[in-house]
Amino acid sequence: MDLSDSAEDEAFRAEIRGWLDEHLTGRWAELKGLGGPGKDHEAIEERLAWNCHLAEHGWTGVSWPTEHGGRGLTLWQQVIFHEEYARSGAPARVNHLGEELLGPTLMAFGRPEQQQRFLPKILAVEELWAQGYSEPGAGSDLANVQTRARLTGDEWVLDGQKVWTSNAHFSQWLFVLARSEPGSQRHHGLSFLLVPIDQEGVEVRPIEQLTGGSEFNEVFLTGAHTPADHVVGEPGDGWRVAMALLGFERGVSVLGQVVGFTRELDRVVAVARDNGAIADPVLRDRLAKLKVELEVLRWQALRGLAQDSTSGAPGSASIFKLAWAGWHRRLGEVAMDVRGLDGLVARPPTADAPYQLDDLQRLFLFSRADTIYGGSDEVQRTILAERVLGLPREPKGDR
Repeated sequence: MDLSDSAEDEAFRAEIRGWLDEHLTGRWAELKGLGGPGKDHEAIEERLAWNCHLAEHGWTGVSWPTEHGGRGLTLWQQVIFHEEYARSGAPARVNHLGEELLGPTLMAFGRPEQQQRFLPKILAVEELWAQGYSEPGAGSDLANVQTRARLTGDEWVLDGQKVWTSNAHFSQWLFVLARSEPGSQRHHGLSFLLVPIDQEGVEVRPIEQLTGGSEFNEVFLTGAHTPADHVVGEPGDGWRVAMALLGFERGVSVLGQVVGFTRELDRVVAVARDNGAIADPVLRDRLAKLKVELEVLRWQALRGLAQDSTSGAPGSASIFKLAWAGWHRRLGEVAMDVRGLDGLVARPPTADAPYQLDDLQRLFLFSRADTIYGGSDEVQRTILAERVLGLPREPKGDR
């Protein structure tokens, strides 16, 4: 596996780096470092404007084929884009769920008229999307979805509840996994539906987190409706579509995630140097171990991407999720040990928030969820055991 830049790749790296240096100035410079996990409540309108600025200059849909309006970048150029974007400190984009997840899903499973209706709006950041998968009784066990959808005339009518729905409070659309065949069980009889949020039958309630933000939401569907042709794939075949979408979630953007982790680790080391915690040999050893593990994470991610693109190697996404989630939680724990007793005290409240957290405190609190969201550690290990190692399936009990 040759991971060195070709002359063309080097030119592309210089192009994206130069563009970011030129444009992350003035009002955009004030957005550096804003948004992302645990901070998605920050400067939403301003980050949306930045995302539209990216779209105007052709920097959305970089992985999309040119026939759908994208740049059609090679896999390695996509890696370069996400790494350079993260290194620049550019704000987290608000269009991730539409651009990185739903867009590729519509290209793979959507009908031409669906692609023509939705893809240009995603690319231009004119319509934002939220993901309606998890439910109170179907989080990690997604096949236990109970939200119902019935076809009435020329509309689907939905009733149910979704939870942990990222960004639903400022999105216009929700892609929903719902049970559309009465009496069906598990992954059978599910449909993948596109549902407008701004309607009487949809209620969004933000969930306040330990970090003080509310990027997750509860979404209540009570007689919500969407046109009959807003089903992606065939009715009843939603499980296959939903699983394909989750595969797109483990794309090349994970390399940008690793760059973000590097910045966080550097911040923890800087604090340790400033307050003298670096003099503790045990703490210093833990920081060094995190540094080595992070480098291994990057190479593991690159290897997984290369294997998936050539041989469809199973399990790499689950392995990487297990690896980075555990690493990030350990970083949060080390960050608090570096801070010492001072890290246990939040800053005084303001008119906008009951308490104020610094970056390391927020890192610690939000990273506790890393091994749960996006597929818990237990679920990832079960996937590896059953689908890669061929072990007997886990008993599900009576349903």
